[in-house]
Amino acid sequence: MASSHSSSPVVRPSSSDGKFKKEMDPSKKSFKAVRSLPDVCPKEPTGDSSSLCDSPSVVADQHRWTVYHSKVNLPAALNDPRLSKRESDFFTKTWGLDFMETEVMPSFYLPLITKDHFAPYLQDMTLRQKIHEKCKKICPLKDGLNQTLAPIVHNHDRSRTDLDQVPKIFLKSDFALEDPLTFSTVLPWSHFSGQHGASGKGTRDGASSRLLQEKLTHYLDVVEVNIAHQISLRSDAFFHAMTSQHELQDYLTKTSQAVKMLRDKIAQIDKVMCEGSLQILRLAVTRNNCVKMYNKLKLMATVHQTQPTVQLLLSTSEFVGALDLIATTQEVLQQELQGIHSFRHLGSQLCELERLIDKMMIADFSTYAHSDLNRPLEDDQLLEEERLVSLVFGLLRQRKLDFLDIYHEEMIAAAKNIIKQCVVETIAQMEEIDTEVVLKLADQMRMLNFPQWLDLLKNIFASFINFLKRVKGTVSTIRNVVFLVLDKSREKCRELELVSSQKTPVLGHTLDTEVAYLTHEGMFISDAYNERELSSPGVETESQRTDYQSSDPCGSDSTSEAECATDSSSSKEQTSSSATPGGLDILVGDDLQLTDLELGRVANNLQELLYSASDICHDRCVKFLMARAKDGFLEKLNSSEFVALSRTVETFVQETERICSRRSMSLRGALQSQANKFVNRFHEERKTKLGLLLDNERWKQAEVPAEFQDLVNSIEDGVITLPEKKATVPQERKPADFLFVDGQKYAVVGTVLLLIRIIFEYCQCVDDIPSITTDMLTRLSDLLKHFNSRSCQLVLGAGALQVVGLKTITTKNLALASRCLQLIVHYIPKIRLHFESRLQPKQYNMLRHFDHITKDYNDHISEILAKLVAIMDSLCDKTLSKYEVKAPVPSACFRNVCKQTAKMHEAIHDVLPAEQTQMLFLRINSSFKIHLKRQLIRLNVVNDGGPLHGLVTSDLAFYTGNIQALKGLENLDVNMIEIWEPKR
Repeated sequence: MASSHSSSPVVRPSSSDGKFKKEMDPSKKSFKAVRSLPDVCPKEPTGDSSSLCDSPSVVADQHRWTVYHSKVNLPAALNDPRLSKRESDFFTKTWGLDFMETEVMPSFYLPLITKDHFAPYLQDMTLRQKIHEKCKKICPLKDGLNQTLAPIVHNHDRSRTDLDQVPKIFLKSDFALEDPLTFSTVLPWSHFSGQHGASGKGTRDGASSRLLQEKLTHYLDVVEVNIAHQISLRSDAFFHAMTSQHELQDYLTKTSQAVKMLRDKIAQIDKVMCEGSLQILRLAVTRNNCVKMYNKLKLMATVHQTQPTVQLLLSTSEFVGALDLIATTQEVLQQELQGIHSFRHLGSQLCELERLIDKMMIADFSTYAHSDLNRPLEDDQLLEEERLVSLVFGLLRQRKLDFLDIYHEEMIAAAKNIIKQCVVETIAQMEEIDTEVVLKLADQMRMLNFPQWLDLLKNIFASFINFLKRVKGTVSTIRNVVFLVLDKSREKCRELELVSSQKTPVLGHTLDTEVAYLTHEGMFISDAYNERELSSPGVETESQRTDYQSSDPCGSDSTSEAECATDSSSSKEQTSSSATPGGLDILVGDDLQLTDLELGRVANNLQELLYSASDICHDRCVKFLMARAKDGFLEKLNSSEFVALSRTVETFVQETERICSRRSMSLRGALQSQANKFVNRFHEERKTKLGLLLDNERWKQAEVPAEFQDLVNSIEDGVITLPEKKATVPQERKPADFLFVDGQKYAVVGTVLLLIRIIFEYCQCVDDIPSITTDMLTRLSDLLKHFNSRSCQLVLGAGALQVVGLKTITTKNLALASRCLQLIVHYIPKIRLHFESRLQPKQYNMLRHFDHITKDYNDHISEILAKLVAIMDSLCDKTLSKYEVKAPVPSACFRNVCKQTAKMHEAIHDVLPAEQTQMLFLRINSSFKIHLKRQLIRLNVVNDGGPLHGLVTSDLAFYTGNIQALKGLENLDVNMIEIWEPKR
């Protein structure tokens, strides 16, 4: 069965149909688009549709194909004689040449099914299929079941047998006559390849072609019979479809009649009930237009007075009021008076006037900033606060957000004038400076001594503090104005949101109209309703504003036209008023269209302006400081003067940070630069001084003055500070022989006493100037290394023989050097703690210098003690090498060794502590035993109780008695048993 392109076949299965037994729920039906099929006989007349149904038919009227147009059966359609040739494609052969095959897009809602989805099912069913086949072999079908299935199987086998006659090549899915192999198989050209000249051959070819045609026709009849058989099996569905078409015709007829009746009723209702109401609406629209015209004329009269009113406001410096009036007039011209020919030039004139006001406000603000920043600094009151507030409002109103740059430039100029004025006032008070000879102000300033220059610097700092306080007051006032505008802007946004939320339901109700007809001059019914709703009491309309203006006293002739224009024009934008910090009421209108982002940027610029003020003051002070330091004046200051300068600068920096909340680094950096130069000079002076002291040091024990003992005593509690100089006492204390530190006495040379004081000066300088802590630590470590290396060269290296002129380096010189080094090592941990408390945690790695210094000093001390042992070792070796075991007793060698030991003890026992002395002599005694044992072995003296053994024993008793008789060595173990070789 076929259909045209525009038909849509619908199948409605009935309950009696055996093919469709289950009726679908109408609410759950989903119709899919069915591909339309072409008519099998498109050129055949379709017949008269009126003969089929007398009532109006939408289908017939729209020329849609129905089942009643079908006049041929399927075999006739398939054997259409008008077709010039048979198409190999199944669809074009079945449905005609008009069929166009189109590609169906895959559904986005259906997943792509592949063979992999069926793999689990096939695996599961394979085993079941095998089991089923085994069961069929074991248990064959029963006879009753075979009889029931026999007819069906017979018919199926018969159809199968008929179809088997058709060659398989015609049933292939890839059948195509374009393929040469397929074409030669279907039409074997071997039957037509003979010569046409031979009559017998031509006759045989003709018979072969007829036979081939009959064979193909037979194949076609077999296929058609099977197709007709399949269609006959589904004949109920086709008849049911035709029945559904009849029902659809009835439904459409009833629908068209109902629509006609509805239209007739609507036309009657429109004529009876609507024409009068529409006439009333037309008259209402006409009246509203007349009222609008009257109000428009009144508004034009008011706008005409704008320019004189603006001139009057400018004469009194009311910039904000003039700008608001101009903005209101511009808005009226663009909205309510747009297109008025008489006002075509007024807009450009007002724009030009607005630009003039901008220039006037900028000039006025520049004048105000200059006057405010250059008046006497003793006046701490804000200059004309009302004027400042008015100017700021006007500049914000005009979006002139760069007015702070003008104030910044004035700050720079004012800062220069402050320094110049302070220098001039100070120079004028100095009578010793001849201003006629020294003309330049900078040269005059350099002639001041340090106290005078420091007083000048303090005056400059005080002036800048007052200057920053004044700038901060001005910035605070401007910031308050900005925040006021910001608050009003946010409040306005909240009000607009509230009004819009209240109006939305009303408008939604009035606009709930399905039909709107033109009534008069392009006006719609819905527009008339909207206009009535918009004129509700909660919203001010144009007519109400006009009535309010007409009732206002300015409408009388007795009132000046300028005041009338001002009041009427300003009534629109004056929404709220707020008292500013200065007590001036400024009207914040709707025309101040600054966004929150812009206002926030202005507030940030104000904070940056305050920061800039701090930076400007610091930069000017840096230039003043560098001008005085040009000739090396600051580098030549002593430590107390530089500390005073540093404290003054630090106080000023902290005060500016408190006022401006800004940590400016320029002045600190300049001071740090000078501090570095001061540290270099400080260090070089003391290093040079220490070098001179060491070059003149004779390494003899020096007396310790009382002031040095007081210096040492002052840091016993762990805090390193230089004691204050006391007044001269009539009876001065005598110097002591030793320096007492933490209960121990130290015999020292004079250079070490001065070195201790220099070390304390480094620590005190760090307390006074914390910014140079790291530099001082580096310099101090360099100083300590210099002392260690230089003292090693002079004592252990015997450099003092040439530098100072010493005859020899004695054991006492070595002991004094060791004890001095031990004193420095004693103070290194305290110095380390002093610097550690003043360093940042990230700078703690610098403390490793003290560890290296301590190690170097301890190594130096060990070398000195080893040198003392080596001296006695060499003496014992030289003396005992001449030892002979003979009378008298004690021998001369032992007498000489005891004498030299006593001299060494006398030289070092007052210098080194008892523990070190005892340890030193233990090492000397061990060396003596080694040399004596070697000599006895050479002399072949053994421990056999003979005369030689007795003589050696007597000498050893003499040596032991002399050693233990020395002070502090009473308990020294001098056992001499191990000098003898064991008995054989």
